Amino acid sequence: MQTKIKLLLLFLATTFSYAQGTGNNEFLKEKFTLSGTITDAKTNETLIGVNIFIPEKKVGITTNEYGFYSITLPKGTYQIQISYMGYETIEETISLTKDLKKNYALTETGEQLEEVVITEKTTTNTRKPEMSVNKLSIATIKKIPVVLGEVDVLKSLLTLPGVTNAGEGQSGFNVRGGGADQNLILLDEATIFNSSHVFGFFSVFNPDAIKDLKLYKGGIPSRFGGRVSSVLDIYQKDGNSNKFSMNGGIGLISSRLLAEGPIVKDRGSFLFAGRASYAHLFLKLSNNKNSAYFYDLNTKMNYKLNANNNMFLSGYFGRDVFSLNDSFINTYGNATLNLRWNHLFSDKLFSNLSLIYSDYYYGLDLNLLGFLWNSGIKNYNIKYDFRHYVTDKIKLNYGVSGIYYDFNPGTIEPSETSSGINYKQLEKKYAFEPSIYIDAEQKITKALSVSYGLRYSQFYRLGSSTVNLYANDEAVVFNSDLQLYEKGTPIDTKYYGHNKIMKSFANLEPRFAASYQLDDNQSVKASYNRMTQYLQLISNTASPTPLDVWTPSDKYIKPQIADQVALGYFRNFKDDKYSLEVETFYKKVKNRIDYIDGADLIANEALEQVILNGEMRAYGLEILLRKNTGKLNGWIAYTLSKSQQRTPGRTPQETGINNGAWYNSGYDKLHNLSVTSSYNWNPKWSFGANFVLQSGQPVTHPNGQYQYGDDGETITIPSYGLRNGDRLPVYHHLDLSATYTPKPNKKKGWQSEWVFSIYNVYGRKNAASISFRQNETTGANEAVRLSIFGVVPGVSYNFKF
Repeated sequence: MQTKIKLLLLFLATTFSYAQGTGNNEFLKEKFTLSGTITDAKTNETLIGVNIFIPEKKVGITTNEYGFYSITLPKGTYQIQISYMGYETIEETISLTKDLKKNYALTETGEQLEEVVITEKTTTNTRKPEMSVNKLSIATIKKIPVVLGEVDVLKSLLTLPGVTNAGEGQSGFNVRGGGADQNLILLDEATIFNSSHVFGFFSVFNPDAIKDLKLYKGGIPSRFGGRVSSVLDIYQKDGNSNKFSMNGGIGLISSRLLAEGPIVKDRGSFLFAGRASYAHLFLKLSNNKNSAYFYDLNTKMNYKLNANNNMFLSGYFGRDVFSLNDSFINTYGNATLNLRWNHLFSDKLFSNLSLIYSDYYYGLDLNLLGFLWNSGIKNYNIKYDFRHYVTDKIKLNYGVSGIYYDFNPGTIEPSETSSGINYKQLEKKYAFEPSIYIDAEQKITKALSVSYGLRYSQFYRLGSSTVNLYANDEAVVFNSDLQLYEKGTPIDTKYYGHNKIMKSFANLEPRFAASYQLDDNQSVKASYNRMTQYLQLISNTASPTPLDVWTPSDKYIKPQIADQVALGYFRNFKDDKYSLEVETFYKKVKNRIDYIDGADLIANEALEQVILNGEMRAYGLEILLRKNTGKLNGWIAYTLSKSQQRTPGRTPQETGINNGAWYNSGYDKLHNLSVTSSYNWNPKWSFGANFVLQSGQPVTHPNGQYQYGDDGETITIPSYGLRNGDRLPVYHHLDLSATYTPKPNKKKGWQSEWVFSIYNVYGRKNAASISFRQNETTGANEAVRLSIFGVVPGVSYNFKF
């Protein structure tokens, strides 16, 4: 561990020395800094990812997560271009003879709906070393047709290359062959552990409250850690500090309302957004006692103390309730809170200090059996991040963080005094994860730009807990006679007191990316990153369920470690009217957990007895072709990829899982095609279309059966072949939408629009699963396809004032 710390300190010292040296050279050339904040002129909302470009120097920068920018240039006069999707471009001449602080307010363009762009302005994208990153604007997301007309942030991600789902109506999303549990999902920097409402039909993110969304599939910056597949970074709106306003929508199964306005005009604002479903009320009208509904609340407040200090307080609370005849009630959801302080030390050094709380709760009320069950995970996070704009050629990001975890695997208690159930608390688990990181983004030559960084993370599994001890430290044993794995028998136990270290880990996570510009319109890029994941989701399903339990790495469950390399080609055509992105990647993950046959995961206090540490790999080719401007715009995304898992035997005598051979993971989709388009017919009418086609999900079907007993009592037992050796049928559907704006030129007072949609236009019966049964009439075995959706029409009414 000391060696790793020394390596990190050496890296930090070398980087700072180089930066300082570069800064001194630039000082001799008499350079000055242009900095400031860029906002929306109408609402004072800070804008993320605005492009600031200096044509004379062919250099540029983008605003950070709080709308701040800083660029250092030699003394002189420059033309400055400020551009952002959906806003009028600002071009002006500035004379830089001293450090200059200049704020800009951008005005929305009247042609806002005619622009559909996934990422930032493409001319900037070819220059930046950033790759494997996609950005979706809320305006774009609202144009994508979805089930029942409900705008869905997560479903929109499925139109991007390298992103798939686990099936129709399933929760979570899979990135580059990884599991849903390998995605880090952040809302205003707070971790969201379950991103779905109603078991996957809708996401927890209210689109009205979202300002910015960015998905990192590779080349992940060092400030992010804790997951090995991707990072979905989402920021909420700050609120309108100019005037009070409201907007919302009424749909078939849910409605939403957002209110925002100034606390002190131009200095502080608030935002409250609520959303709730009411489909269960229609069930009650038919005397149906079953119900399923959700509700959530987004809130945010900010206040500008002075020119150099801003405070933010944001939160989210959401719940799902599913009830079967009042005898089974399931409640689950997320709650987050984040207090942030932005401080500007100088025009070159920006900082953000965050105190974050995140809580995921899962509860069951089983009146029929007379007991209550609840479980969950909480974390408390403090992080301090710095953005250091050293020169026009080098920018540093560095910071520290510490996360404390509190896991509740399960609490059982009687629901009434007459219940025969006794109170039981499954042993709680605790952990602490500190980390430190640094990233540098540097322009080496006019054509070559690089970013490189290092993250050093530690993980401490803490008491109080009792640990089972096993012979040869093997919690899973191999029965050579039966050729199968079985639970090990503890030979002893060991107790660790409160906050005593039970097991510790430490990992260096290097990151690197480079961009070489072939000319003004095309570049090639390459990246490498290592990620470590210390939390494991205990689930043997392809799609996470609310009942799944998170657990920390420990003596028997090792942290996952992923290494990913990617190579890409990026090109713009006809003044950015078209753009092409082609990437190929290879990812390998060590210590991916696998389960022995017949593993029992629910309320299991000895999970180590059913888990083996294996490995996974994924590789593929991604193509994204976009039309960025005009009345008709959109994109075509295609992915050709493979995702596999392997758990070999620990000794030559053991068979391992699946005979130790590579087998398809539950997230393997060889082909994934999506075509997304938007057409603005006239100011009143616009149309959207979305076509998705994916290879069928890998599954394990029975390949035979055994019958035991005599003719009077015969038991039929199916037999299964190799894991995930079969597939569900190909998944595809076409969706259409139409948006009608009665008064498109109305900019004040009540403004409204109608959105009509048809999901699965041609009624494809996509298989959510296939089960097998014996026909009662013929006695023959038959396969039965379960389909969730046919043709689903939808309509919603949106308004603002």
